[in-house]
Amino acid sequence: MDRLDNFIAGEFTPPSAGEYLENFEPATGEVLNVVADSDERDIAAAVEAAERAFPLWSATPAEERSRLLLRVAELLEQHLEEFALAESRDTGKPLWLARTLDIPRAVRNFRFFATAILHSASELHQTDTVALNYTLRQPLGTVGCISPWNLPLYLLSWKVAPALAAGNCVVAKPPELAPTTATMLARLCQQAGLPAGALNIVHGRGNRAGAALVAHPRVRAISFTGGTHTGAEIARIAAPMFKKLSLELGGKNPMIVFEDCRFAEAVETAVKAAFSNQGEICLCGSRIFVHRRIYERFRAELITRTRSLVVGDPLDPTTQQGALISEQHLAKVASYVELARAEGGTILCGGERVHLLGRCRNGWFFAPTLIEGLAPECRVNQEEIFGPVATLLPFEDEEELIAAANGTPYGLAASVWTENLTRAHRIAERLQVGVVWVNCWMLRDLRTPFGGVKHSGIGREGGWEALRFFTEPKNVCIHLPRD
Repeated sequence: MDRLDNFIAGEFTPPSAGEYLENFEPATGEVLNVVADSDERDIAAAVEAAERAFPLWSATPAEERSRLLLRVAELLEQHLEEFALAESRDTGKPLWLARTLDIPRAVRNFRFFATAILHSASELHQTDTVALNYTLRQPLGTVGCISPWNLPLYLLSWKVAPALAAGNCVVAKPPELAPTTATMLARLCQQAGLPAGALNIVHGRGNRAGAALVAHPRVRAISFTGGTHTGAEIARIAAPMFKKLSLELGGKNPMIVFEDCRFAEAVETAVKAAFSNQGEICLCGSRIFVHRRIYERFRAELITRTRSLVVGDPLDPTTQQGALISEQHLAKVASYVELARAEGGTILCGGERVHLLGRCRNGWFFAPTLIEGLAPECRVNQEEIFGPVATLLPFEDEEELIAAANGTPYGLAASVWTENLTRAHRIAERLQVGVVWVNCWMLRDLRTPFGGVKHSGIGREGGWEALRFFTEPKNVCIHLPRD
């Protein structure tokens, strides 16, 4: 059985305690490999390695850092199929999805930030004729990157790439439920020639290795993507230590469909937004608001399309819905369906575990589920389920719509469907979210700021926002004496 060790100072090393966690394949329920169950000693060793590497790495010219990160991207692209298979088996997602989305996006992340650092510019402010002020942006030092299990390499690279590009050294804590591609990435970084200690990967549980990383006094910043409860705990620990924080947390995102929408495209996207990656994406459109004039027609078509989704073996190219990440998460998703019934909702389709035959007979599969008849304030419409469950809510009045769409603790993203440009701008401005898509969903430009408001987090990732987060600005004022 494969053993995933930590990657510290350029070498793979076992955890200090000699303990390992079993990593299960969601599609089969069987142990896939074992992963290091690290503690504060492993984090301390990784931080020390990062600090030793920092003087050399931060002084490395941007062109050379760019070349090394581009080499990582090149190697990752060459091994795309191996990474896609590992990601699919780790997470339960369809192999075709990992092949076309997760791994290509990780390649893009490295390429984007590797080239972005070659085009940076300093700000200059002239104070009348008395002085010139310019801004230096310098790397922070050792930073911590904690990534989630739903898009493991996609989101790990989204943090690691800008941190390294800016000249920082990284201690990364991948998800213990999907750790394999992080170890594979470490091997590629070795092969690419990344200096020892520039990137360190420490596996383990969040409440052990993750907590130690957050609490380490010499870690200057934490970039975290995950649940809101964990994000609040990270903020509680890190804020008194004055660490920089970027917290990309949960979402309960509205998809808003007006009567003048492009109907077929809106239905197709609603299915995709609700159920892509088994609904295990923080950006999923889990609350579908539909104007009453088209509600009955939209609901009927949506049910038909949802029922037609193929739940099956992630390795089968015809599968559209794979397995949920764990048996515990499956139970959580099922509990929300029962709660919906208790709250007076109607299950339009799905709502039960799916049992497959053959290789996947013990896998953790759940049918894509649509629910209607729940008030906006019900728990099922307020709490993030993070699974293949979506609710339908009819609306007529725009003011009531805005109140309901904004009426959750979250504020990550929204999708608005209308051909009325004035309405699109008006609704987008009033929605309390960090990202608004109009007549689309998950259309991403890596240059744009990404993040949420309210309980969906603080800070922004992407583009210059990421490079700003991983650097410290310093103003230099040059006095210009008059003759």
